Amino acid sequence: MWVCVSWYLSLFQNIKNIKKNRIKWRELAAKGKNIIIIITYNKREMQFAECETLVYFCFKKMHNFQLFLVVSLSLCVCFCTASVSYDHRAISINGRRRILISGSIHYPRSTPEMWPDLIQKAKEGGLDVIQTYVFWNGHEPQPGKYYFEDRYDLVKFINLIKEAGLYVHLRIGPYACAEWNFGGFPVWLKYVPGISFRTDNAPFKAAMEKFTRHIVNMMKSERLYENQGGPIILSQIENEYGPMEYELGEPARAYSKWAANMAVGLKTGVPWIMCKQDDAPDPIINTCNGFYCDYFTPNSDSKPKMWTEAWSGWFTEFGGAVPYRPAEDLAYSVAKFIQTGGSFINYYMYHGGTNFGRTAGGPFIATSYDYDAPLDEYGLKREAKWGHLKDLHRAIKLCEPVLVNGDPSVISLGNYQKAYVYKNETGGCAAFLANDDKSDFAKVNFRNQHYNLPPWSISILPDCKTTVYNTARVGAQTTLMKMTREPTGFAWQSYNDETEYYDDDTFGTVGLLEQLNVTRDASDYLWYMTDVKIDANERFLIRGEQPTLTAFSAGHSLHVFINGQLSGTVYGSLENPRITFKNVVNLRAGLNKISLLSIAVGLPNIGPHFEMWNAGVLGPVALSGLTEGRRDLSWQKWSYKVGLKGEILSLHSLSGSSSVEWVQGSYVAQKQPLTWYKAVFDAPAGDEPLALDMNNMGKGQIWVNGESIGRYWPAYKATGGPCTTCNYTGYYDEKKCLSNCGEASQRWYHVPRSWLKPRGNLLVVFEELGGIPYGISLVKREIYSVCADIFEWQPSLRNYQMQASGQATTPLRPKAHLSCSPNQNITSVKFASFGTPQGGCGSFREGSCHAHDSYDVFNKICVGQQSCAVPVNPEIFGGDPCPGVLKKLSVEVICS
Repeated sequence: MWVCVSWYLSLFQNIKNIKKNRIKWRELAAKGKNIIIIITYNKREMQFAECETLVYFCFKKMHNFQLFLVVSLSLCVCFCTASVSYDHRAISINGRRRILISGSIHYPRSTPEMWPDLIQKAKEGGLDVIQTYVFWNGHEPQPGKYYFEDRYDLVKFINLIKEAGLYVHLRIGPYACAEWNFGGFPVWLKYVPGISFRTDNAPFKAAMEKFTRHIVNMMKSERLYENQGGPIILSQIENEYGPMEYELGEPARAYSKWAANMAVGLKTGVPWIMCKQDDAPDPIINTCNGFYCDYFTPNSDSKPKMWTEAWSGWFTEFGGAVPYRPAEDLAYSVAKFIQTGGSFINYYMYHGGTNFGRTAGGPFIATSYDYDAPLDEYGLKREAKWGHLKDLHRAIKLCEPVLVNGDPSVISLGNYQKAYVYKNETGGCAAFLANDDKSDFAKVNFRNQHYNLPPWSISILPDCKTTVYNTARVGAQTTLMKMTREPTGFAWQSYNDETEYYDDDTFGTVGLLEQLNVTRDASDYLWYMTDVKIDANERFLIRGEQPTLTAFSAGHSLHVFINGQLSGTVYGSLENPRITFKNVVNLRAGLNKISLLSIAVGLPNIGPHFEMWNAGVLGPVALSGLTEGRRDLSWQKWSYKVGLKGEILSLHSLSGSSSVEWVQGSYVAQKQPLTWYKAVFDAPAGDEPLALDMNNMGKGQIWVNGESIGRYWPAYKATGGPCTTCNYTGYYDEKKCLSNCGEASQRWYHVPRSWLKPRGNLLVVFEELGGIPYGISLVKREIYSVCADIFEWQPSLRNYQMQASGQATTPLRPKAHLSCSPNQNITSVKFASFGTPQGGCGSFREGSCHAHDSYDVFNKICVGQQSCAVPVNPEIFGGDPCPGVLKKLSVEVICS
């Protein structure tokens, strides 16, 4: 059901638009003497005019046909159903083809308090659709016991999207991948008798169908599908299964066909898709995922060309450099997809967020899931990426009426240059001029006009004449962020955990056990403990030497304690989680206690039958250098303990933290392994996002007021690289543009403000390796500086609109727009140059041509203001500093 609400005042203000469309609706009404004529308005901008047209026509012509109309003093309300369909060209909503711009926002990776702002910024950025996975392990942590509260309140999230007037693409899966723990599968699923994941396996299919049906029925009962008046227009079954199918063969093909039929049989009333699934059976739409998808063609001419994951960046792994993707290249890839017939594009991610708690997968996926997305981990706009894409979306929408009409004609303009031209039957025309050269500018002739195209760029001409946007010309400001330390430090208390802790849950057995089979992922930690007896006459004791302990582990990290003292640590990586500890150990005559603390750093989320992958100490474990030679410890008796004593006592919680005696002041432990720290703090004033700077710590976990921030590991420095200046031109992959080489992969850890009270917040940190707690600080994420880098005569949407409306008869000069956050002002000009400046934001420098009034202009117009705009006009800067040379304006101002 749709509800149409339209204010009378708005109707009469828009009378001209209503009259233009009245004939179309009169024809519709003439066919319906025995039907109800429907007024529709669902708060979505693109359907607003249609709703108002019908309302006006109801008032003028209602005596000619039957009409269901509810009228109150100030508004008109009615009800109707909607439909979603597709053809070769696009998804159609209520019979209207749409170019749909979508973005992934995963609800558990932020807090419910953040959702409205994220959704609004997505809408402001030009999105039509929000896409999300459904996270099975979050919703069904135990078989048949469902959870849909707090960060997992899926219905609330979808309703907020509906309220914003956006659509939803619901990726039920229920396999998600997503660098999420166990790919989104609950761990209990691994222990269903006879199960084999994601193949033609009856136990798996039964569990998968049960959960999928549960989600679909919930969406239906909440009336959230589009044909019920809700925002869900698309659903997804399975996820990126094509590569798996290729590897597993016939059982996989049977499974994918079953999954498709099962999904269609649920009768959601909206299309289903399968991504990276070339053989998706009708009516399932197969779609593309990747950094580029212009090459993609669906497996039937009756299906639209859809891109379900346009990777806006890449994930961060502990121990890896941090990837980022230039805004110019991302915009180029999207424009290239649209110009070649694409009609649905989804940014993965639009807001990446945070892997709170132990939700990160991998293993070794960092707690931050920032993904270099247009909205950063904290929910702030990442400029210039957010603004540059917003401008792209506006340019695409100008072309939409022509783009959905048919396929393009392609015209060669040079060796690496092409024009993609779209037309419709009413004379509309839109063109994309592409220069795929990776290094050289191109001057092309199109329809007897000359166009200059930067390398690796696409210009968009919504009227086949005027350039409104070029992917390599960024009109949006660039923002550099800073982490500002709060002046108040923490008064720490500490508690040392135990390496030899036995209770009723400790058990013993002969041999070594796989870790997940013991912990069932209730904790990252599993103790392997055994005794070793050393004779007083051992040769190494007499010679003053030490034996060597070797322990092989399937991963992911291992701390070795000998008689309660840390003897060494080893850890793997995402690419190679398996590890080997080999080091001399200090043994004494008599009985020695060997305690191996095996640590999981997230469960695998991808790969064939990843449910079969192992973790923990699987052996062999052996001592060498003894009188007897080598002693294999693998098959002697081992004791096992799941979790740490502090975990069992819930030291991270408000109640559990008072269950032990903490030390404070000068007695607080520093650089000690297996140490718990706690402090109480007040929430800082303001609304800036908050984080903890953990750079002086090693590895562990953080809680605030009992809520788990996640794992931290600043001691694992980023390798790989090089981390050098990255050019936007040329094909991008996740290793092309990197930062943080030689530094912590993740230094700052997001603390949601909604988790804080005004006073008396409990911060608990568990440190595995040994760190300096007094180096921990609470920081605010703020704008440090903003930059603009604008060429003369750079195309802009405003210039096109002014000329198209007749408000301007000559091209308008572009402007450099600078804006600090609402609680900041521009306090100084760090750099300004109109001429031929070089470098980028944060590292601008003057070129051979420079207008000497550049600084004075910005000091006069901008300093003291929250925002300002300066035209890129030689007259403002005291005249043309170098006639005949293409100039630009580069500026950086400080916000505080």
